[in-house]
Amino acid sequence: MEIVKPPKRHTLAPAKQRIIDTADRLFYDEGIRAVGIDRLISASSVTKATFYKHYGSKDRLIVEYIAYRHLQAAEEIEQLAQRSDEPLELLRLVFEAQAKKVSTPGFRGCPFLNAAAEFTDPAHPVRRAVQNHREWFHELLESQLRAIEHPMPGDAADDLLLASDGAMSGGYAGDSIAASAALLRAFDQVIAGARQPAAA
Repeated sequence: MEIVKPPKRHTLAPAKQRIIDTADRLFYDEGIRAVGIDRLISASSVTKATFYKHYGSKDRLIVEYIAYRHLQAAEEIEQLAQRSDEPLELLRLVFEAQAKKVSTPGFRGCPFLNAAAEFTDPAHPVRRAVQNHREWFHELLESQLRAIEHPMPGDAADDLLLASDGAMSGGYAGDSIAASAALLRAFDQVIAGARQPAAA
């Protein structure tokens, strides 16, 4: 399935990889704006010159962080696709994996929604990077729903994406077990619609 193939992962210079790995951890655990450049440099064990050589600015690093998270998400789905090439089973595997993630210790919500919440300008490069990821995920869902002949694949993909958003937010802010269960119920309800004819 072409759509689930992840972007090509490039081998980074060791220092550049350390910086992005450090940003990945700190931005997710503590928040993007809460982590300054000096903290990133120190935690990455690089010099300031090395940081600016590889990333140029914190804003550029943030966009690279979103791209890195997108790559991880795409690779996770590609691994699930290798377990089953049947569209309904792939969808189920994706949402079971999400439900499990929501109730995992250390879960702090969706990294993409978290990033979007910190940048209010929809035209900001970070917001555009988040939107690109969401459009990719929506396209993935819609393509698989179309493959199982759901009568309204676009609307159903909207429903699944919003259910995922709700579970990610609710799982962090509230009862993660309840959020996981609610996500799987929502998934079952959307899939049940595949057996219903489209409205006239």
